[in-house]
Amino acid sequence: MPGNEWEPPVGSWASSAARRRNMQAIKSRDTKPERLIRKLVHAQGLRYRVAAKPLPDLRRTADMVFRPTRVAVFIDGCYWHGCPEHYVPPKTNSGYWSHKVARNMARDRDTDQRLTEAGWLVLRFWEHEPADDCAAQIATEVDKRRNRSRGNSESD
Repeated sequence: MPGNEWEPPVGSWASSAARRRNMQAIKSRDTKPERLIRKLVHAQGLRYRVAAKPLPDLRRTADMVFRPTRVAVFIDGCYWHGCPEHYVPPKTNSGYWSHKVARNMARDRDTDQRLTEAGWLVLRFWEHEPADDCAAQIATEVDKRRNRSRGNSESD
C-alpha cells in the first residue's frame, strides 16, 4: 500500500518501526542485574544513591553512588558496553551501532579516569557476573574505605 510505508523520523537510526519500538523500550536504569545487586547490598546494611551523579559537574550517572566513601558502581550491559565475552556486532545498521558501542566504551574509560582523579573508587561489573560476587565486592570496598576514613579521623 503506497503511502502507508513506515519512514524513520529525520536523523533516526531505526531500520524499521518495530526496531525503533524495541530500542526505545530498553531501560537505562533499574535493570534486573542492577535491582538484584542493589537488593543484596542493601541487605548488608549499606545505603547508597541510585542513578546519581558522583560529581556535580560530570554529566554522567553511576548505578550506585556511595558519597561518603566516594565509591561509584556501574553495572554495564554486555551489548551496550562491548563485553569481550558476549558482545555480538549487529547484523543491521552495523556501522551506526558498532560506532555507538565504541563511543560508549570510550566514555566509560573517560568516566573512570575523571572519577579516579577526583579520588573516587570506580567499580564496574558486567550484567552477566554473579550478583552475589558483585555485592560482596561492593560491600568489601565500601567497608575498607569507611574504615580507612575512620582511622584517619581518629588519629587527628
